[in-house]
Formats: sequence, C-alpha cells, structure tokens
Amino acid sequence: MAVIINDTCINCGACIDECPVEAIVDEDDNPTGEELYYVYPDKCVECVGHHDEPACATACPTEGCITWDMPFDSAHKDFFSAGNYVDGKNYVMEDADAEMPFREDVSADARKNRENIVD
Repeated sequence: MAVIINDTCINCGACIDECPVEAIVDEDDNPTGEELYYVYPDKCVECVGHHDEPACATACPTEGCITWDMPFDSAHKDFFSAGNYVDGKNYVMEDADAEMPFREDVSADARKNRENIVD
C-alpha cells in the first residue's frame, strides 16, 4: 500500500471507480469496522504502471482525504503488523507476504507524515 484513506472520507465512491487493481473497498466492506473506505495494503500498487499518480487521490473530491502511507514491502512489514492504521487499529491484509510496487520518488518523511498526494 502506499496510500491510506483517512477519516475525512465522505464515502462518495470516486476512488473505488478509479482504482485499476480493485484495492479499495467501501465502508460496508471495511475490514476494520471503520465507517470509511479502506485500501488493502497488499493490493495497492500506487497506480505504478497505470497512471502518473494514484488515481484514487486525483478523483477524490475531499482535499487531504487520501494520503501517502508506507510502502508494502519487506522493509516495512513491521509497520503494517502494528496498530498504525486509523485510530490505532491494525491493518487487515489478505496476503501479508506480498511485495507491492511503490513510487520510489516519494520520500520516507512524506509517507511517515501521511502527506497529501494531490496538492
């Protein structure tokens, strides 16, 4: 994963329609129980090979709703197994051993600080 949908999500569905790998689910299917959309970290490819930037963030009408998160790779597995999701909850994954592509031009600080994808 490398994007996360935060609690400013208005559940409009724009991001789901744009995701080329179907990594986003709506609030009814959010495995954490939160009332917002969820990006599966083990499915998100940050639109690498699909778009110039994550299409979900470009489509989202809510400024700052979709932000950078840590890449889902072997170097960051501990991050995803700890309570680093919204409200201190754990992330939910279908394949914890997956290695997902990510945008290497995004700094570690931008990811740690969950900076906006679209300015």
